Amino acid sequence: MKTAASYLKHHFLIAMPHMADPNFAQTVTYLVEHNEQGAMGLVINRANGLTLADVLEQLRPDETPPARCQALPILAGGPVQTDRGFVLHPTGHSFQATLELGELALSTSQDVLFAIADGSGPDKHLITLGYAGWEAGQLEAELADNAWLTCPADAAILFDTPLDGRLSAAAARLGINLSLLTAQAGHA
Repeated sequence: MKTAASYLKHHFLIAMPHMADPNFAQTVTYLVEHNEQGAMGLVINRANGLTLADVLEQLRPDETPPARCQALPILAGGPVQTDRGFVLHPTGHSFQATLELGELALSTSQDVLFAIADGSGPDKHLITLGYAGWEAGQLEAELADNAWLTCPADAAILFDTPLDGRLSAAAARLGINLSLLTAQAGHA
């Protein structure tokens, strides 16, 4: 008997303590899409050292970015297309390239960055360079190997929790303290 596939769109992937891949060790990833073709997600707790001001200086070198843009971090969203930007935000704002995801939206055009900078964009947002991608069946295999914990995504963790608290906050949704888990994987 074939069972229906269980996909994890709008879920968090929480890296297990034994995660060896440096791209994902100690991360929490928001799954933008997960279906039979594969999965796409954004790492939500790893700053890449840039701010929105740094990015705006490259996009509009003749304009000085607003001072508040110095405090808006750019995240390392994953190891794929690290030169491409993604902005995750609640629905209600639409830009040149916006994909509606239900309560959230993903925008990939520069106009969202300019709107955030000038104060007309979404108040809550997460800006990344790069994304995490899995081919068909790849994420399912990693889940079977106990590389990840999963739980439904929470907008408060995405937008209101400080970067360094997102991993533990996501794990806490499952009632888990990651520091108490062993680094050894096993199967029953």
